[in-house]
Amino acid sequence: MSDNEKRREAGRKGGESVSEEQHRKAGHMAHEKGTAHEFSSKEARKAGRKGGEVAHEKGTAHEFSSKEAREAGRKGGEARRE
Repeated sequence: MSDNEKRREAGRKGGESVSEEQHRKAGHMAHEKGTAHEFSSKEARKAGRKGGEVAHEKGTAHEFSSKEAREAGRKGGEARRE
């Protein structure tokens, strides 16, 4: 396999081509340098919403049943009271 083919394959794999340890180190380095972007709550909501919309479009999003939603709401309420 040529170098170009290896680079293309790594590009297709995205984050999968990097070990978990390398990924973690890169994140720590960005924070130490001060180059990591810290999301505001508004930005985080916007990014989460966008990811959810894409997942629903692709058909990979989890669709909660009313029972699951009730249980999640109950757990959230319990955690908040602790």
